[in-house]
Amino acid sequence: MDSNEFVKKLSALPEVEPDDIDTAMLREAQEVNDDTAVPLEDFKRDLEEFSGKFVLRIPRSLHRSLKEAADREGVSLNQYVLYKLAR
Repeated sequence: MDSNEFVKKLSALPEVEPDDIDTAMLREAQEVNDDTAVPLEDFKRDLEEFSGKFVLRIPRSLHRSLKEAADREGVSLNQYVLYKLAR
């Protein structure tokens, strides 16, 4: 999808008032905000050394269990493992 197509789709979305979940998330973000900001270029430079990938060898039985669980959830193995790691 090119940027013009994205902008067109984005502009077609209706604007709605924030619901209770949106309001709670905004409130939480304000509570943890320490008023420090990192310039985007500094942030990008700090991340340059990280590819976002790493190889992990696991037993075949664990691989199978994770894949089966991901299939049950209807997501990719990568998405499932990322979800589990983030918990």
